[in-house]
Amino acid sequence: MTDQKPMGKLAARAATKGAKREAKKRELAASAIEALKRYGYANTTLRDIAAQSELSLGMLHYYFENKEQLLIYCVRLYKEAFAADIGARIAGLETRESLFQAFAEGLAASIVEDAETHRLWYDIRNQALFDPVFQPVVAEIEASLMELVARIAGDGTDTLPVPVLYGAVDGVFRHLLERQLVDEPRSVQDLSEEFRSLLALTSKA
Repeated sequence: MTDQKPMGKLAARAATKGAKREAKKRELAASAIEALKRYGYANTTLRDIAAQSELSLGMLHYYFENKEQLLIYCVRLYKEAFAADIGARIAGLETRESLFQAFAEGLAASIVEDAETHRLWYDIRNQALFDPVFQPVVAEIEASLMELVARIAGDGTDTLPVPVLYGAVDGVFRHLLERQLVDEPRSVQDLSEEFRSLLALTSKA
């Protein structure tokens, strides 16, 4: 019994220390991602990130062993927030029309507001074809995105199978993202109509 209280204090201190470390990593990642999304994986080193983010190289190395670890952390954080936003938009909706509308608007808004960050996601996904270090996080993120698509598909009786539907949505998202970055940017409303048209086509009903 006498050891329980000291051990409890140690556990609490360890938890506090871990929380502070995680908060600092998030803070660093928020600064670093600005450089990463601007220049991409291949054209950026930790030294570049440190310079662009006004962070010390030593600080980055303390929290992230290398550029790959930092990139994985940044992309995971962003995609978690993206999935959470889309999930919140479609939460509680039951009709097919309302789900399609909310889902389309969420995808469109994300392209308009965060195009460069999504570009970084496609960069790391392409790298995963060549570098196995990225494959686990890509698989993890794609699984979470496929879960969102599954909620749109419902029981699947009158829509395409979830993997096919995910591929269709991802393909259109990738195309519209590229056009948003390269051509004249379009509004959320215009992009939303593109996604709504796609979703309507995927329904067999």
